[in-house]
Amino acid sequence: MLKEHNTETQELFLRMIVTNAELFVRVTNIFNPENFDRKLRPVAEFMVEHSQQYSILPNSTQIEATTGQAIEPVTGMEDQINDWFLDEFEAFTRTKELERAIMSAAELLESGDFGPVEKLIKDAVQISLQRDLGTDYFEDPSARLNKYYNQGGQQSTGWAQMDRLLYGGMSKGELNIVAGGSGSGKSLLMMNLALNWLAQMLNGVYITLELSEELTSLRTDAMKTGLSTKDIRKDIDNTALKVRVASKNMGKYQVKALPAQSNVNDIRAFLKEYQIKTGTKIHFLMVDYLDLLMPVSVKVSPNDVSIKDKYVSEELRNLAQELDILLVTASQLNRGAVEEIEFDHSHIAGGLTKIQTADNVFGIYTSRSLRERGKYQLQCMKSRSSTGVGQKIDLDYDVNTMRISDPDEDATALADKTQSTAQEIMAKFKTTSQVGQVDRAVQEQLEPPTKAVKGVGMNAKLKQMLNNIELDNKD
Repeated sequence: MLKEHNTETQELFLRMIVTNAELFVRVTNIFNPENFDRKLRPVAEFMVEHSQQYSILPNSTQIEATTGQAIEPVTGMEDQINDWFLDEFEAFTRTKELERAIMSAAELLESGDFGPVEKLIKDAVQISLQRDLGTDYFEDPSARLNKYYNQGGQQSTGWAQMDRLLYGGMSKGELNIVAGGSGSGKSLLMMNLALNWLAQMLNGVYITLELSEELTSLRTDAMKTGLSTKDIRKDIDNTALKVRVASKNMGKYQVKALPAQSNVNDIRAFLKEYQIKTGTKIHFLMVDYLDLLMPVSVKVSPNDVSIKDKYVSEELRNLAQELDILLVTASQLNRGAVEEIEFDHSHIAGGLTKIQTADNVFGIYTSRSLRERGKYQLQCMKSRSSTGVGQKIDLDYDVNTMRISDPDEDATALADKTQSTAQEIMAKFKTTSQVGQVDRAVQEQLEPPTKAVKGVGMNAKLKQMLNNIELDNKD
C-alpha cells in the first residue's frame, strides 16, 4: 500500500535537510523538485540549483529571501531520526514517481505506444537509495573469498573438463552463450547441459523458439534413456516407463515453445505463471536461442542485428540477475566461421555486442564426420571469471542417443601415456640410429657436393697449367 505524504510531511523533509546537509547528499540521486507540492516546489528547486552552483546547500535565510518560504531548521534533531527520514523520503519519492509514470502511461496507451509503458512503471517502482556501501576490501579477506567461491553458487556443468576451465562451473546471474553454425548442435548441447543439471536435482525451464516442444522432449528422451529415436518409436511404453523412473531422482523440467520474435517479457511472464501455478522454484533457464528474440526496451528493425542483439543480450543477463538463476542461450556463427577451425569474436553473428555482454562464450567446432566418430569440441571464446580463453574442450558424443559426455578418464590417461611413450621411443631412435647417416652418404653419392669437387678440380688444372708454362719458358 502506497503512503500519502501531505504538505506538512514534505515541509518536514526540507527542514531536516536544512538542519543536516548530509541528508541531502544521501538522497540527492532521487531528489526531484517535481515531487513536492506547488507551495514547496520553489524551495526544492532553489536547493538543487544552489547546491549545483556553489557545492553547498543554502541556509534558511537565503531560502526565505529567494522563495518567500520560511524553512526553519529542526531544533534538537537527534541522529536516530535520520533513518526515519531516509525510509520515508524513499517511499515518498517512489510514490510520486509512480503516480507520474501512471499518468504518462495513460497518454502513451491512448496513442498506441505500448513499448515504453512497462519501463516507465518499472523504473518508478525500483527507485531506491544507495545504502549498500559495497565491500571493504581489507576488512575480512577470508569471508570475502569464501563468499565468492562458495556462496556465489558456481554450479557444476556435469562435464569435468568444462568445470576445470571455468574454475568450478557456471554461476547464477551470468549470461552463457553457446555459438555454432547451422546444424552444429547448439540445441543438443543445451539439452545435454539441462540433463546434467536435472541430475543435480535442479529445476529448470527450456524455452524453444525454433523447435517444437515434442521434438525437444523426444531428443531429451533419447539422451536420458540411452535409446535412439528409432528405438523409442518402436517401444514407446518402455521409454515412458524409463522416463518416469528417472524423474524420481531428478529436478523438475518444463519445456515451453514460444513464437520467434518473442521478447524477454514474454519469457518473464511465463516463468512467473509457471512458478505461481506449480510452486516450483526455478534454478536454471535455457533459451533456444538468442538470435530469435526481440528487445523490449527499444524498437529495432530485425535487420539491424547488431543493435537488436545488444539489447536482447543485456535484457537476458538482467533477467538472470533478477531471478538469480543459471541462464544459457545460443547464437549463430556467421559464414566466415564455416571453413575455420579456430574461432574468434569476428565469427559471432551480430558482432561484438553479444560477446561484450556475455560472461562465458563457447564456440562449437564439429562436423558430421566428427560426430560419427563420437567427438565433439568446444572452444572457449570468452570467460569473465577464468583464464580459459582459447582453450578447447573435447567431449564424447553418442550419435544414436545424442548424449554428450566427458571422455573416459582412464582411456584419456592411457592415450596420453601411449603417446608419450611413442614420442620417447622415436626420440631415442633418432639419436641412436645410423639410418640418417647412411641416407646422407647415399645422397652424397647420387648428388656429389659440387662446390667442393669443382674447387679441387680447378686447383689441379691451374697447377698443371703453371707447370706447363714454366717448362715452355725453360725450353
